[in-house]
Amino acid sequence: MVMGLGDGEQYLASDIHALLPVTRRFVYLAEGDVAEIRADSTRVFDEEGRELVRPIKEAHFSADAVQRGEYRHYMLKEIHEQPTAIADTLEGRLSGGHVLTQIFGPRAVDLLTRTQAVQIVACGSSYHAALVAKYWIESLARVPCQVEIASEYRYRDFVVMPDTLLVTVSQSGETADTLAALKLAKGMGYLGTLAICNVPESSLVRESELSLMTRAGPEIGVASTKAFVTQLTALLLLALELGCHHNLSAQRYADGVAQLERLPSAIASALALDPQIRALAEFFGDKQHALFLGRGTQFPIAMEGALKLKEISYIHAEAYPAGELKHGPLALVDDEMPVIAVAPNDHLLEKLKSNIEEVRARGGRLIVFADSSVSRGITHAQEILLELEPCGDLIAPIVFTVPLQLLSYHVAVLKGTDVDQPRNLAKSVTVE
Repeated sequence: MVMGLGDGEQYLASDIHALLPVTRRFVYLAEGDVAEIRADSTRVFDEEGRELVRPIKEAHFSADAVQRGEYRHYMLKEIHEQPTAIADTLEGRLSGGHVLTQIFGPRAVDLLTRTQAVQIVACGSSYHAALVAKYWIESLARVPCQVEIASEYRYRDFVVMPDTLLVTVSQSGETADTLAALKLAKGMGYLGTLAICNVPESSLVRESELSLMTRAGPEIGVASTKAFVTQLTALLLLALELGCHHNLSAQRYADGVAQLERLPSAIASALALDPQIRALAEFFGDKQHALFLGRGTQFPIAMEGALKLKEISYIHAEAYPAGELKHGPLALVDDEMPVIAVAPNDHLLEKLKSNIEEVRARGGRLIVFADSSVSRGITHAQEILLELEPCGDLIAPIVFTVPLQLLSYHVAVLKGTDVDQPRNLAKSVTVE
């Protein structure tokens, strides 16, 4: 809960974004606080009735940040804000071809140097971002990384390996299961705790030793877009910095930093596909099911694409590692089943082409988002092919997220659903 301080009026809300049109001064309430609010004053007490002084914080963005402006929906606005949001995430964090270690906090050098394993805990889209980070951390830092859904992690008898860094990922920093998992883990012998979050004053950040803010700004649409890509950006910063402390080659490190520097422009290029994807959405007008395929780091991105489509268009969608097709999902493929594949130019491309052939042979309706440098090897009369400009292997998962977001948005508009407030869902899941 947060109190908004006005002139002759005070406010109470669960999020500052609801109060930006009326005030920019806020007091964040801690767990166990009791607030007394009057028209001309506020007071805060602890559970024993002792009066407390909570600091007053001023929001750094204006009410304009939570207005739709020229866009039909908040979600579309937030999709198009992603180049700027990523640039903000990177600002002041890269210098001279290096990630600045101090961005994670004063103990970062010591903790990252001693880290021998990473455990990431998250929910929803944040969980998908964490799955991509697992690939990055293990390939760049050669440090084992486990990822778990917070609601599962907190209720099982888990084992903590020596010198393990616990990383929690949440847009709001108030996700109940993730916050409970962090509190549970504090007494379990972790080396340290790091929060990747969008809200500096959130409970998750306050409870963690280290933190890295994603700087996505206000995200009003329930379906996460810019919060998700900025989480990925922050996690790639972490993976590179871990690699720097664990024998990552100088050349690979420099290439990773260079890719991050190019990321905002690569996202802007992907947004140029918007008109083509709007036309493609017509194909989904009478569809009730869809399959998403990806390999390697693109499998979690396929999962995120499927989640977006079902969240806001209410089309049943599932994602699979493309190599799993023959182990069951191929039975669903026919000429009525849209199959969406993400095909960057990476070491798994030839394997993915083989999986695409499996779908083609069963008459499936293929929609392929491909790197333009390799798209000719995929093209076939039955396919719908959309080309993205070539980008680096590390940032490809972030770039390929964008067309999947646009696809889900335009299909939802065509279906006439409530894009920004889909049924049964809330922006911040603050209960179990």
